[in-house]
Amino acid sequence: MTAEINLDQINKYQKNLDNRKDSKVIERAVTHQGILETSEDFTAESKMAPVFSIDLTTGKVADQKQSGRCWMFAALNTMRIHLMNTYKVADDFELSQNYTNFWDKFEKSNYFLENVLKTADKPLSSRKVAWLMATPQQDGGQWDMLCALIEKYGIVPKSAMPETFNSNRSAQLNKYLNLKLRHDATVLRELVADNASEAKIAETKDTMLNEVYRMLTYALGEPATKFDFEYRDKDHNYHIDAGITPQEFFKTYTIEMLGNVVNGRPVKHLNLEMSDLKKLAIKQLQNGESVWFGSDVGQSSNTKKGIMDTNLYAPDELFDSDLSMSKAERLDYGESLMTHAMVITGVDLVNGQPTKWKVENSWGEKVGTKGYFVMSDDWMNEFVYQFVINKKYLTDAQLDAQKQEPTVLKPWDPMGALA
Repeated sequence: MTAEINLDQINKYQKNLDNRKDSKVIERAVTHQGILETSEDFTAESKMAPVFSIDLTTGKVADQKQSGRCWMFAALNTMRIHLMNTYKVADDFELSQNYTNFWDKFEKSNYFLENVLKTADKPLSSRKVAWLMATPQQDGGQWDMLCALIEKYGIVPKSAMPETFNSNRSAQLNKYLNLKLRHDATVLRELVADNASEAKIAETKDTMLNEVYRMLTYALGEPATKFDFEYRDKDHNYHIDAGITPQEFFKTYTIEMLGNVVNGRPVKHLNLEMSDLKKLAIKQLQNGESVWFGSDVGQSSNTKKGIMDTNLYAPDELFDSDLSMSKAERLDYGESLMTHAMVITGVDLVNGQPTKWKVENSWGEKVGTKGYFVMSDDWMNEFVYQFVINKKYLTDAQLDAQKQEPTVLKPWDPMGALA
């Protein structure tokens, strides 16, 4: 039997509220200032000073603008540190996020069309088809996806393929590319339903990809095939590598940064305790290497101040209501998932234990401390889900575990979220 809300209940709730001496004060504060401002604990901010015992030298913070390419920016920022340290390029040097963005959207389009064909025998009402059609492609991704792109297409400096209006503001491109892909899905599903030949289906799909390539070129620019890499190093010495390809640039300058990572291709995760992941991250930082990580950045964080801390806000105290959930419960009940990728570039160790971490974001220099955030160790425990660690730092037992056949998760599993 369905229980409706009745007037007696409402009167009781209002009476209970009226009996609270602080209710009007809290109501005035929250209605004027909002939940976060009212529940912010300023003592937490004092503990998040941006000072770290291990602090890597990094370049100027990049800015992904109005796009969802944090995973791409974070990975390329990790790789450029190697270039800066080895070749002494300028602090404002960046690898082209637009180049990898072009090929990412092209490959995602093909991946979508292939999955449309694989599921063409299923009804539109099936969960797998509905999940597929919900977002044919998007800006988000994971570390291994970028590695796969770079291994296939190479990489270029930002000067060889700079940002465009549509790479900086991706909403329009995503809208119309997804519209086209959904249209193409109807055509492919109809061909399969009509028992069209494999040759006819392949020809149709090839035409679709040709149109996708044209759309991406108009929106993002023609992808670089050859370019001159010229720069002055920090000692003012001039260097030039003329007429090199993206693949040659990758092999020459960045191959060390993509080899021997924990995650394989396709995306594969090694499930470890947070304490073990922290030890590995600290080892990597101590060796001068930054750490790519994925987290739920919107939880208990202040973007303007650049602070991520579980003690920063106390909405449970404000509302006098139990809002607690375990990390597993947040994932299972849809309260949390990986939403953003960033780079760890430092850590503050007290008696050998981490208390806070330095984080390089990709939202420009106007947030945090010139683009850098401070993440408390407790926040890492609760809201960080992935690290990318070089295999050389793993124990023998962890290496053996990494070699095991993985458990395949459903496409909609929260651990498959794209940052």
